[in-house]
Amino acid sequence: MTHPSGLLDDVIHQRVRLGIMAVLAEADEAEFTFLKEQLELTDGNLNRHLQVLEQAGYIARRRSRLRGRPRTWIRATKKGSSALVRHLATLQRLIDQAKGTP
Repeated sequence: MTHPSGLLDDVIHQRVRLGIMAVLAEADEAEFTFLKEQLELTDGNLNRHLQVLEQAGYIARRRSRLRGRPRTWIRATKKGSSALVRHLATLQRLIDQAKGTP
């Protein structure tokens, strides 16, 4: 049997990307600035992590304008939501195994 750590999703497992996906799991979509503030990131850092998630098909972006100002909205795709659920289940298996819980 493969150790549960081998089942972790390498795209999501990075701290910032896990945070992004966790925030998106709580809402239909989140505005770029909201994510940036919640996760205490720079524009460039957040953008880079969003690119990785987008390339994996885990998020989608929507651009709009509000009072003439551009805004970017991010949402988790079905693929991304499913990947997060699997990743969290794997983390739970690791926690249970470390605690000696069957």
